[in-house]
Amino acid sequence: MNPPPIYSLTELAERFGLRCHGNAEVRIEGVGTLAGADGRRLSFLSNSKYAAQLADTRAGAVIVREEDLPNCRVPALVARDPYVAYAKIAALFERLPAAPSGIHPSAVVSATATVSPSASIGPCCVVEDGAVVEDGAVLGPHCIIGEGCTVGAQSRLVARVTLVTRVTLGKRVLVHPGAVIGSDGFGLAFDTDHWIKLPQLGGVRIGDDCEIGANTTIDRGALDDTVLEEDVRLDNQIQIAHNVHVGAHTAMAGCAAVAGSARIGRYCMIGGNAGVLGHLEVADRVTITAKSLVTHSIREPGEYSSGIPLQENRQWRRNAARFKHLDDYVRRLSALEKDKNHE
Repeated sequence: MNPPPIYSLTELAERFGLRCHGNAEVRIEGVGTLAGADGRRLSFLSNSKYAAQLADTRAGAVIVREEDLPNCRVPALVARDPYVAYAKIAALFERLPAAPSGIHPSAVVSATATVSPSASIGPCCVVEDGAVVEDGAVLGPHCIIGEGCTVGAQSRLVARVTLVTRVTLGKRVLVHPGAVIGSDGFGLAFDTDHWIKLPQLGGVRIGDDCEIGANTTIDRGALDDTVLEEDVRLDNQIQIAHNVHVGAHTAMAGCAAVAGSARIGRYCMIGGNAGVLGHLEVADRVTITAKSLVTHSIREPGEYSSGIPLQENRQWRRNAARFKHLDDYVRRLSALEKDKNHE
C-alpha cells in the first residue's frame, strides 16, 4: 500500500476552490476532529455546537466559514459550506486496497455470464447465467449475482451482497455488506381461508452513483420495476418494497421503510426509522424527520414530522391517559364555545 499523501494548504485551496488564511504552507497528512486532531491534520467546523472547541484546537488547520474566522487561531481554509469541503478533502486520504482484476479460483462463474477482464471477482462469489459484470466492477467475498443481473462499470459490492434476479446496477454504485437487492416483494392475495402468493415479475433498476447501506433490502417489482434514480443514498437496514420509485439525489437514514408502490420525489431526505405507506406520493425536496409516519401524499416541499418526542415517564403516562379522552374534550369545548356565543 502506498504511503499516505501529504498536501499543503495552498494545494488544497487551489484544488477545491477555497481561500487560505494564515500559513498556507502547512503540511496536511490526514483529517481529524477539532478536539482530537494534531498539527498534521485538518479539521472543520460546521456545527455551532462545537464552536467552543475552535479556540483550543491543536489541528494543523481548520475549514471554517467566513464568520467563524475571527475565532480561529490556526491556519484556515475558508469555505461556504465547511462540511462539503471537508468531505471532498477527506476523500484524498481514504486508502482502499486495490482489487486485483480477474476471477478468484474459488469463485463460480457461469459459462453464459459476461465478465469484463478488468472486473474483480472475489473469493467464493457466484455469477449465474446471463449475468453481466462490466469494466472495473468489484465483487467482494461471497457476493451472488443472480440470473440476468447487471453490475455496472466501476461499481463495488463490498461483501456478501446478493442480487437475486433482474437487477441492474448503474455505474459507480456502492453496495455495502449484507444488502439484498431483487428479493420477492410482499405480494399476497387472501382466498377465503388462505394466502396466495403473487408472482413478482418485475426487476430492480438502480441508477449511477447510488449507495446502498449494509443489510438493506430492495424488493423487485410485481409487474413494473422498482427504481432508484441516480445518486440515491440509502443508509443501513432500510426496506424498499416492490414497485417503489425513488427520485434522484434522495437520501434515507437507517431503518427507514417505504411500502409498495410509493413514489418518493427528488432531493428528499427521510430520517431514521421513518415510514412511508404504500401507494403514496411525496413531492420533490421534502424532509421527513426521524420516526415520522407518512400516511397521506405530500404535495408541497418542506419539512414534515409526526410522532411524540421523548418525555419523562410519569408525564408521558398522564398525557397518554388524557389522549384517550381527547375526542370527548373537543366535543365539550365546542359545546362551551357554542353556549358562550349564544349568551
